[in-house]
Amino acid sequence: MITPPEYEDLRALAQRDPDAFERRRREIIESALARVPEERRQRMRRLQWRIDQERLRCTNPLSACITLSRMMWDSVTGNHGLLDVLHNGKRVREDETGATVLPLNRHRMPHSEHTPAE
Repeated sequence: MITPPEYEDLRALAQRDPDAFERRRREIIESALARVPEERRQRMRRLQWRIDQERLRCTNPLSACITLSRMMWDSVTGNHGLLDVLHNGKRVREDETGATVLPLNRHRMPHSEHTPAE
């Protein structure tokens, strides 16, 4: 089992060898995910994937920090967040989001949207 490294060690590794830092970061995440109960692991993997995608979209570490902080606050205060669950007394299952799935039908799209550029 990997023990959580000290902040200063990781900071120094990130400055000295960013690729080694990224490998170490992934090892730590995988170790943490391996300890999650099986019934929650897939959900946690999806959450980690989303976090990684948001980090990739950001142009710098501060932007990533702000973006991830907003994600965390939204999970507390947003729709179906922790406060909603505590207030309403029920959890919303992942498949009960109420989202409407729209079919992708090329024939209904305006002509200019699916015509190749000349």
